[in-house]
Amino acid sequence: MKGVLVPFLAIAAGSGVAAGAPVAPYKDDLFRNQVIRTDHGGDYRFIQYDRERDLYGRDEIVEKKAKAKYVSLEPSKTQADLVLEAGGRTVRYVGVGKVSGGARFVVIFIHGDRGSRHQAMDDWSFGGNFNRLKNLAVRNSGAYLSTDFANFGRRGADDVVALMRAVAETSPGAPIILACTSRGGEVCFRVLEDPQGAALVDGMILLGAGNEESFFTLPVYTDPARHIPIFIGHGGSDSLIPWMTPQLFFEQVKKGMPSYPIRFDLFVDGAHGTPLRLTDWRRVLNWMLPQAGETGGAVMVVPSAADVPTPVASPRR
Repeated sequence: MKGVLVPFLAIAAGSGVAAGAPVAPYKDDLFRNQVIRTDHGGDYRFIQYDRERDLYGRDEIVEKKAKAKYVSLEPSKTQADLVLEAGGRTVRYVGVGKVSGGARFVVIFIHGDRGSRHQAMDDWSFGGNFNRLKNLAVRNSGAYLSTDFANFGRRGADDVVALMRAVAETSPGAPIILACTSRGGEVCFRVLEDPQGAALVDGMILLGAGNEESFFTLPVYTDPARHIPIFIGHGGSDSLIPWMTPQLFFEQVKKGMPSYPIRFDLFVDGAHGTPLRLTDWRRVLNWMLPQAGETGGAVMVVPSAADVPTPVASPRR
């Protein structure tokens, strides 16, 4: 069958996790949010960001290396650079977990401006929070990918859709969640504008990202049967994208579609990158996955003959 990823990554611990089971705890006490107050029935949370605790208290080298207790390098033993050759395009990405197939769920990270596929695989940055996501995926039979793409427009979105098509074939029925940071949010909204891409997205995480008015014209908003859970995390002192931007988006969604599954965590006094440090990945996944339906969230897509993913290993950075 065309489009099958060659088995490359070892299946790590947690391969016996049953579909539908909650994502199991992993270092929850270390990564627990400090909630100040809530609104909209708990869908809007105000999270305290304390530099002494959350930055200096968590990092051995500030903004460069987390303290060892926040990190487990087990997933990195199977981490590899991979390449997808599909439809004349080349998509480079890094993966951990069940990348070769049979994943219970898949998270694909879309980086921002001046980022790369390696950013969201750094075990030590952002207080070890990316490492926690890697561990949650590996220990719960999931897959976690961080991808490069051509640009922040249509071509970049097409690269992401090509990767999702390959994932949907090797892990049919596994929910696919896009996690988008900063300008990466532009790519994710472009994906939703593509009918084929939108059909493959089962959840979207927006971290320090903007939004697009086109969302309100798309079936993913207008058709209740096509709704997907959306999580927004944003810093209250973000100087690049003011927090009012995602709040207005959240409020507009809630007003137009009160039942729409959307949540917003505002990290009070947090900066542009704070959501990458403080987002509680396990809480987000355990909210999203039951709504996606782990046995049939992403539809299976039969790729064309040209859609043949070719994983290759290359040196880590």
